[in-house]
Amino acid sequence: MATKKILKEHNGIHYFRQGWNLIRLPGIRRFVILPLLINILLMGGAFVWLFYRLGQWIPTLMAHIPDWLQWLSYLLWPVTVISIVLVFSYLFSTVANWIAAPFCGLLAEQLEARLTGESLPDSGWVGIMKDIPRIMKREWQKFAWYLPRALGLLLLYFIPGFGQTVAPVLWFLFSAWMLSIQYCDYPFDNHKVSFQQMRTALRQHKTDNMQFGALVSLFTMIPLLNLAIMPVAVCGATAMWVDRYRNQHRIQ
Repeated sequence: MATKKILKEHNGIHYFRQGWNLIRLPGIRRFVILPLLINILLMGGAFVWLFYRLGQWIPTLMAHIPDWLQWLSYLLWPVTVISIVLVFSYLFSTVANWIAAPFCGLLAEQLEARLTGESLPDSGWVGIMKDIPRIMKREWQKFAWYLPRALGLLLLYFIPGFGQTVAPVLWFLFSAWMLSIQYCDYPFDNHKVSFQQMRTALRQHKTDNMQFGALVSLFTMIPLLNLAIMPVAVCGATAMWVDRYRNQHRIQ
């Protein structure tokens, strides 16, 4: 009955809000520091560079709009800007996640222990260091799944008019799903649940996971707030794991 109540009342928005609360828990804050610093350095630097380059890229891209669509330029200009920010925010966050993956896994592990009162086998820094080869292999699995789908969506941008209008919407939805996979994967991987099993489990609550991923994607585009989004998303995803998936998939 308690599980059914959680599934009914706690959607993806709830877990995203929870992430902001959980990063401030005593005893958890110290595990937030490294993912936070990595995200600040990479995302902060990347967005400064991106906004510097936008002034050069936008006129070049707008020059490719056919004459018969010039009347739509007032609409396509902001859509183009949003598209670039969407693509680059996800690419930058992907690089940050690769570098921070062991620390994000440790944060998810420690938060789960705090929420449940049970520690994982081989937990702590030593266990995480031993698991780095497996963690990086898992990051490669996620990237290999993501890349062909992302390239297909990027090709849509080269279709004049249609691509610039439809591709940003599809990219946002795809990013929402991919970011849900990215951050939910940390607690799943801590329990050595396979990538395929994890995606199958997430599809069972696809709407809630899309809500969660959409909010992460949106905040990734917002300057300053995006600097804290990595540990927030890890904590929110871990809370979702504890409530929804842990009983079926945890290490016995």
